[in-house]
Amino acid sequence: MPSPRKLLSSVLVLLFGIVALVLISTVVFFVTIFVVSTASGLAGYDPSSDFVVLSSALIVVAVILTGGFTPRLSSDEDPAADDDGFDDRTYR
Repeated sequence: MPSPRKLLSSVLVLLFGIVALVLISTVVFFVTIFVVSTASGLAGYDPSSDFVVLSSALIVVAVILTGGFTPRLSSDEDPAADDDGFDDRTYR
């Protein structure tokens, strides 16, 4: 059984990670709203705020899912050295 100090340390690291993820996600969402709003203005469209938020949310979700499904694309490890049986077809 882990010591209470180690358990508390793990919980604090987990909470810090959650707070950092929420803050970064919020910043990315607002930047995406700005980009979508500016791009639609440059294209000559005047969408309502609902559609700007909806399209920004869809873009952010797509970015999050893409990062979650292709974790090996951002690593510096040699893919040939890692033979864990996982066939990552997006990497090759």
